[in-house]
Amino acid sequence: MNNTYKLALGLFLLLIISLVWLESNEPDPVNWAPSYTNFDKIPLGTFVFYESWKDRKMDQIEEIRIPPYEYLNSSPKSGTYFFLNNYVNFDDNELDQILNWVSEGNNLFVSAYDFGNNLADTLGIELASYIEGEDFKSRPRLNLVNSEIKLEEELEFDHDLPAVFFKKIDTTENIVLGTASFGETKRDEKINFLKTAFGEGQIFLHSTPQAFSNYFLLKNENHRYNEALLAYLDEGPVLWDSYYKSGKSFFSSPLYILLNNRPLKWAYYFVLISGILFILFEGKRRQRTIPVVEPTENKSYEFTRTISQLYVEKGKFYELGIKKISIFMEQIRSKYRLDTSQINDQFYKDLSEKSENNIDETKKLFERIFNFQERPYSDKKSFFELAKHINTFKRKHG
Repeated sequence: MNNTYKLALGLFLLLIISLVWLESNEPDPVNWAPSYTNFDKIPLGTFVFYESWKDRKMDQIEEIRIPPYEYLNSSPKSGTYFFLNNYVNFDDNELDQILNWVSEGNNLFVSAYDFGNNLADTLGIELASYIEGEDFKSRPRLNLVNSEIKLEEELEFDHDLPAVFFKKIDTTENIVLGTASFGETKRDEKINFLKTAFGEGQIFLHSTPQAFSNYFLLKNENHRYNEALLAYLDEGPVLWDSYYKSGKSFFSSPLYILLNNRPLKWAYYFVLISGILFILFEGKRRQRTIPVVEPTENKSYEFTRTISQLYVEKGKFYELGIKKISIFMEQIRSKYRLDTSQINDQFYKDLSEKSENNIDETKKLFERIFNFQERPYSDKKSFFELAKHINTFKRKHG
């Protein structure tokens, strides 16, 4: 390895190390992943909401980590089943089980951007997303309808996330409990919270799950909105769903801790890059030379040319002509599948058709062949004339 190559490699490694160091010292970007798990402290986690609610209700909150269908098929408690996620989609059997449980006098609370088609069809609702036409913002201002718990000022979620509202509801069955307002100059008020009686129980649907996030609750006095909203659910135990959650409640990879810490993650990447570079350069330098094995050459052409030159030098043109004729007959047998032991009119006809030659030319060629065979002392001129006619005949086809 020459000095120029070593210098280039050193500069390249220095560049990689510098980039890794700069990246590892950059502040972590804000993680806006929709988690909604009760242990996540990221903006869209619900650690603050869950812990504060748990402190208020003491031992009345139970965390459910299994599917609702499985839990409700055991010995479920009475109370409120609380679902909070960016989407909650029950299958048909699970929804039937939940609705049967609600009809016995229990409550179902779901806060999500999407409740699933089967639940929406059952309650006669339709959702839509709001995007402001002026600056494409989707920042809802939240409030409740009931005058006893309505806030004096609407509380804004000042970050652009999906803004979902109830586009269509069954007014005979659903009661509006809360609204979300949009727009800076012209206010546009939409329904985002409603209640439906179902059997002996009630179903609460809320289309703004970010209102329960750490980011919303820790800003200004936004916690007042959640306190007012939970007034509808203060009585009885709460079954907190930890199954329908976008955030993971367990580590799915042994590298989770390593990759979740920025300095450790980039140190790990640097080790991988260094290993790859070592294999590429060090492995190439120590690789044993592989000998070049030349393929065996075909010497038949050279041999044939040498033998033919011996015949020419000794003037054995008759013997050369006989070999030429023999090779020509073998080609007729192998290529055209004709019997050369009986040369007659039918043979001439078949050969001329298959070789695309004139029948008269075919007969003339074989007359020349017979004449040459009958003259053991044929000279050089006779041999070349014979070879010329045979080659011309073969050139007509293939």
